[in-house]
Amino acid sequence: MNIINGFEKSKSFLSSNRYINLTSDSVLKSSKMVFGELLDAHSYVQKIVNQVRDNGDSAIKNLVLKIEGNEVNDFVIKQNKLEEAYNRIPKNLQKALTLSSERITKFHQKSMPKSWYDESEGYGQNFIPVNSVGAYIPGGTAKYPSTVLMSTIPAKIAGVKNISITCPMNSEGNIPDSVLAAAYIAEVDKVYGVGGAQAIAALAYGTESIKRVDIICGPGNLFVTLAKKIVFGDVGIDGLYGPTETLVIADKASNPTLVAADLIAQAEHDELAKPILITNSLNLAKKVQNELDIRVERINRKRIAQISLKEQGAICVVDSIEESLTLANIFSPEHLCLSVESPEKWIPFVINAGMIFLGEFSHEVLGDYGAGPSHVMPTAGTARFNSGLGVHTFQKTVPIVNIAKSDSIKIGDLAATIAKEEGLTGHAEAAEIRKELFE
Repeated sequence: MNIINGFEKSKSFLSSNRYINLTSDSVLKSSKMVFGELLDAHSYVQKIVNQVRDNGDSAIKNLVLKIEGNEVNDFVIKQNKLEEAYNRIPKNLQKALTLSSERITKFHQKSMPKSWYDESEGYGQNFIPVNSVGAYIPGGTAKYPSTVLMSTIPAKIAGVKNISITCPMNSEGNIPDSVLAAAYIAEVDKVYGVGGAQAIAALAYGTESIKRVDIICGPGNLFVTLAKKIVFGDVGIDGLYGPTETLVIADKASNPTLVAADLIAQAEHDELAKPILITNSLNLAKKVQNELDIRVERINRKRIAQISLKEQGAICVVDSIEESLTLANIFSPEHLCLSVESPEKWIPFVINAGMIFLGEFSHEVLGDYGAGPSHVMPTAGTARFNSGLGVHTFQKTVPIVNIAKSDSIKIGDLAATIAKEEGLTGHAEAAEIRKELFE
């Protein structure tokens, strides 16, 4: 990783390209193969969405055949397959997934908002869950049982009655056992073996086999993210997600081995993952850089991590922790790790972050698998305005108004005055007539 010295140079680096990139040259080849014409990414995904919306199951089967080269007759996974998969996975994995689900459940139970009503003021608010949710679980060459738990358990705690997941099948035409086992633990209602933009379109509009949902959640690749953006408005979404990112703030007392390990854990996700260190200690920066060179050689995904560290990562050296936090708020990371002395005292200075990790033992990997909060978090600077997935993602807030007659007359006067200013005399009359009839 490159070392960047100084606040201004660090700010320039951390401020650049903070958006979700929804373009790709590789789309051109795929669009030519599938539709016989060269299309940009948005046009390509829009065409997929339109075909699934208009032609349902037959469009999905045709697209899977053209894109993946696989013939699919039935992409609805029978419920008994979930328990069978759970029984096949190793006992230690069963235990780990179960314990993770328990921590996730407890956290989101404590996060539940409460409906309220103030009789004296004549107003209140109800929190009402949506009826159905579909979670996208990335797959194909990967398997993410943790994302099943992190996406569906908050929805269940929120009160959603119908929860489904959709996941691409692997080259053998199956969904990994660990993913199905996680769906069994989370008591998911429906599992579909479909991936890509076609899966998002199916959840948004429904097909003969796939039920339409109210909200689509979960991370995915370029095609999934574009599809979520296209269908938003016809269906709710949790957010749009780019490559994952971790920003570590460390000081002279930090352990360089632990810092390096956390950065490598981030880098091995993806060549586009962003591992960032900001520190006020040049000596620590050099030690971390040395540890990175040594430790990255030990992991299975060495090449991916090396590209991420070199092309996306950086070590920023500034004068103080205050400057570090200013830069962190500008970057607005998905994960912010405060690996400093007395990390609790810096919490009030954090404005933009998906999740905050305090100290060297509350590390980001725990957040990926079982700390409690969902690991589906805002990326690419969207923590400026968005939150991670939680019970709030799956609930609507519905205000209630029940104003007493005497208060209605008083509020009616101000309503009529404002309505007349806006030229809405019908509004004004509806307020004033009550005063005339009942005073």
